[in-house]
Amino acid sequence: MSINQIYSDKILELAGNLPQLPPLDAPDATARRVSRVCGSSIDVQLGIEDGQITQYSHEVNACALGQTAASVMAQHVVGSTFDELRTVRTQMVAMLKADGPPPSGRWEDLKYLEPVKDYKPRHTSTLLVFEAVVDAIDEYELNRTERAG
Repeated sequence: MSINQIYSDKILELAGNLPQLPPLDAPDATARRVSRVCGSSIDVQLGIEDGQITQYSHEVNACALGQTAASVMAQHVVGSTFDELRTVRTQMVAMLKADGPPPSGRWEDLKYLEPVKDYKPRHTSTLLVFEAVVDAIDEYELNRTERAG
């Protein structure tokens, strides 16, 4: 498979439907991830209540693969629990790096990114949004622990 074949119609459709989301007024957690390989970046903002995402915003400057992943994230992140989002990140890493199965259920559109596993330089941009969301969750939990401590 050539690199051009990973840019399927579905990948381009999902990337093309990346929502433009306004910044949150008072985010509970934020994170930024940048790929040193390609320069792609993503900034995420989360609204959080009782261990669940209630609001989401992002600023995405990435290739079609990063945009596709961010588009799927934007569709499903609100209502997700911290554990679910960590699991999806783990499944994406396993799918790309260890021949694992793609995420399923409401995250099943991520299966369209499976061919990226053969192109290691594209892994980082594909994983950016998952890493950023988990970073934001980790920061939120750390800050809550420090305030409670």
